[in-house]
Amino acid sequence: MLLQKSVFRDPRIVATAVVALGGVLTLLINFPGSMEDDSFVQLVEARHQSYSNWHPPVMSWLLGLSDALPGPVAGWFIGFDMLLAFGALALVLWLPKKVSWAAAGAAALMLLLPQFLMEQAVVWKDALFADAAFAGFIALALAANHWRRVRLRIALIAASALLLALAVLTRQNGAVIVPCAALGLVFAAHRLDGTWRTGLIHGAALFGATLVLAFGGNALLQLRADDYPARQEQFKVLHLYDITGMVKRDPNVKLTVLDREAPELSRTLRTKAVPLWSPVKNDTMETDEIIAVKDAVPAPVVTRQWQELIAHYPGHYLGVRAELFRWVFQPPDVGLCHPFHVGDQGDAGDLKELGIQPRLDARDIALWHYGDFFLYKTPVFSHALFAVLAIAVLVIVLRRRTPADIMIAALIAAAFVFTATFVVLSIACDYRYLYIIDLSALAGALYVAADWRALLRRP
Repeated sequence: MLLQKSVFRDPRIVATAVVALGGVLTLLINFPGSMEDDSFVQLVEARHQSYSNWHPPVMSWLLGLSDALPGPVAGWFIGFDMLLAFGALALVLWLPKKVSWAAAGAAALMLLLPQFLMEQAVVWKDALFADAAFAGFIALALAANHWRRVRLRIALIAASALLLALAVLTRQNGAVIVPCAALGLVFAAHRLDGTWRTGLIHGAALFGATLVLAFGGNALLQLRADDYPARQEQFKVLHLYDITGMVKRDPNVKLTVLDREAPELSRTLRTKAVPLWSPVKNDTMETDEIIAVKDAVPAPVVTRQWQELIAHYPGHYLGVRAELFRWVFQPPDVGLCHPFHVGDQGDAGDLKELGIQPRLDARDIALWHYGDFFLYKTPVFSHALFAVLAIAVLVIVLRRRTPADIMIAALIAAAFVFTATFVVLSIACDYRYLYIIDLSALAGALYVAADWRALLRRP
């Protein structure tokens, strides 16, 4: 009885229990998870054991593992995803020396947000990327806290390398988080050891181990890859999207390369694609007629036209890119940007091949209404809002700069660097793309709430 009383008087234990209970309830509320078009494409590839590389092969591989285990197709996948997210969130509470009761209240409030209650339950590469990256940075923060325990430190850094490699395999542009993690470890180690040599050794070891795991994992996954030139086609789609946007912006721009080498595509872009171009997504231009003309033109031709337009009309390119980034970061109408997903909905052909029926049951509809409340009645679906929160956390932790503070700052910096890649890569405004901003901001807010007295004290 005395032990129970002492446990319930410990805010760290109570807050950890709140996070753990929130994770279990989230899994139970959403089980067996939700899947959409991309999820089912990845599952088809998993069952064929042939990866097109149009989607991250690691997603197909993990879905294949989940599919092979007893239970619903995505059950084990979302269970693993949630374990990363809620496990790392619980470990945030074990970073400060003392934990305030504010942490329990903050944890309870944030677990009600759709960023946890809904986003975690969908088979999305963006959620897995954010969760793996988040867990990787928290492992480094724990390593900094237990620096003198050499074996534990090495084990935590190795775990971080594995998690960061998973994040890189899930999102190619996610590779930009690795230097942020390595630099964070360099500064944290310097803070602990007092020498740059120790920091540089540990940072380089983390960087090297992550790259070896990522490249090695990709090489193994490529053993099951087909011959589809996915990366070349992805850049071709991106370049055509930019070209069409520039022509829409100024119909007088000259498509000299296409006029000379692919005149039919040039005409099709001006007459068919331009009227359909939208900053919301490039899919609006994917009509059968446009696809047929586009597929007949080699990717290098499109790339040369793209490069020439940027050289001659840099203002138009920057204007198009600014508009696209605005839509992915803070869209004028976030409802158009697929802010959440419930149920199992996908291509009819894929569902038939998989033997899966579409699903939108009473539970899914209730969750849909729950998401709609936050979408239309609150500013919760706003990356800008969470970016401001993340910046506030960044300012607070950098005032004190303990090793754990530095790793929280590195997590937030990584989220911003990753976000910056969409200035040049964005082809749609889907809300989930920048989910890592929301997750890092909420994790940082919990960290501050847990230790707010010490963090706000003048250094």
